[in-house]
Amino acid sequence: MSGPLHNNPSEANAWTRRSFLHTGLALASASVTVPHFLQRSAFAMPTYAPGMASIPGADEDRILVVVQLSGGNDGLNTVIPFRDDGYHRARPTIGLRAADVLELSGPGARDVGLHGALGGLKGLYDDGMMSIVQGVGYPNPNRSHFASMDIWQTADTSGTGDGWLGRYVDHQCCGFGKGESGRAEGAVEAPLAMGAEAPLALTGRSVKPVTFESPELFRWAGVDARKELGDAYDRVTTTGPTADAEPGSAKSFLMRTALDARVASDTIRKAVGVEPLVSYPGTELGRQLSMVASMVRAGMKTRVFYVSHGSFDTHAGQGAGAGQHANLLRQWGDAVRAFYADLKAQGNDSRVLTMSFSEFGRRVGQNASGGTDHGTAAPMFLFGPMVKAGVFGNQPSLSDLDEGDLKYNLDFRSVYANVLDGWLGTDAGAVLGGRFRATKLIKG
Repeated sequence: MSGPLHNNPSEANAWTRRSFLHTGLALASASVTVPHFLQRSAFAMPTYAPGMASIPGADEDRILVVVQLSGGNDGLNTVIPFRDDGYHRARPTIGLRAADVLELSGPGARDVGLHGALGGLKGLYDDGMMSIVQGVGYPNPNRSHFASMDIWQTADTSGTGDGWLGRYVDHQCCGFGKGESGRAEGAVEAPLAMGAEAPLALTGRSVKPVTFESPELFRWAGVDARKELGDAYDRVTTTGPTADAEPGSAKSFLMRTALDARVASDTIRKAVGVEPLVSYPGTELGRQLSMVASMVRAGMKTRVFYVSHGSFDTHAGQGAGAGQHANLLRQWGDAVRAFYADLKAQGNDSRVLTMSFSEFGRRVGQNASGGTDHGTAAPMFLFGPMVKAGVFGNQPSLSDLDEGDLKYNLDFRSVYANVLDGWLGTDAGAVLGGRFRATKLIKG
C-alpha cells in the first residue's frame, strides 16, 4: 500500500475511503459501510447445542423486519372490497370476483378479503398473526416512486433528512445530541439490509447500515487475485489495530475497518450457511427472509432487518386471479408464511415483528392497458404473534375520490409510532420529530 497517513481523524476517513476501498482492501459486497457492531456481535455470538432449534442464553431483545413492496402495490387488489359494486365497475377485467377472494372474518373484516394468491398470508391471519391497516397514506401525496419512497423512508413529507429507522438506531445508540462517544450500555446495533444498496430508511447520522446481496459476495476478494494480497489482509485483520498504531491514527482506523469487515463477513456467512428449519419458496424474497431467519437463529444482535420485494409497478397486464400481480402477491405471502414457520421452529417467533408497506397504492379505475396507474392510499401489514389480529381503519370510499384516487384515512407515521413505542420501546416523538397518535396494533 502507498499513500500518506494522517493524524487527523477526518483525513483518516477520507484517506481510507480512497485507498482502502478503491485500491482493493474492501469486501466484494454492495456495502461500503461495515461498522464495528458485528465485530462485538461475533465475539459474543453463542453457538448451537446439538439437536436444539434455539440457542440457550440468546438475547431475547425484540426485532423488527421490514418487507418493502417496491413499485406501488395495488392495495385494492390485495385487500379487496369484493361486495362493493363500485369496485367491479371501476375494474371490469382486473377486479376479482367473490370466488377468487379469500374472505376474512374477525374484527373490522366485514365485506373484505385477500387476493386468492395470498393463501400464505390468509393462514397467518387465521392463526391470529396478521394486522391489516386500511387507508394508509399522508397529506398531499406524491405519485413519484422516488419522492414517495423518500417520504416513507424518512417519515417526513418533504422526503429529506435521515431515515426513520436510522434515527431510531442513533437514538438508542448515542442519544440525540450526544455524538458517537455517547454510546449507551445495551445500545441497539446497526441495521442490516439485503440488496444492492442501503435503503434510506436505515441511514442515520452515527450508525450506518450493513448491506449485502448474497453471503458469497460478502467476503474479502483479494485472495482470489493474488495469494500475497490474502496474506497481507490476514496480517491486517489478525494483528489488531492497537499493536503498533496510535489510537485515532489513519493506520489504526484502517486496521479497525479491515478487522470489522472481516468479522462481519465471517459472522454473516457462518450464520446464513446453516440449513433452515423449514423449506422456503425458491424466490428472491424467500431467499432473503431465509437469511434473516438464519441470522436471528444465530443470535446476532441486529435489531432491524430490511428486505425488498417487487416490482409492483403494474401499469399493464396486471391480471385478476392470475397474472403479474397475483404472482408477486403469492411470492410475498408464501415467503412470509415460511419465515414465521422457521422462526416458530427456532422458538424465536415471539421476538420478531414484520411490517410491510409500499410507497403508494394504485388508482381506483383500471387503465386501457389492463393495469393500474400510480395512486395514493393503500393498506399496511404487520405480522407476528404479538400483533392484534384483524382489519383496522376504514376502507376508503370508492365513490368519494380525489381526482380518481382514494383518500387516506390514517397517516403512515401513526403505524410507525406504534412500532417504535409499542414494540421497539423507544420515544416515537423523538424519532419521528413530532407526535402522531399511535395505532393500537401491538398487544400489551
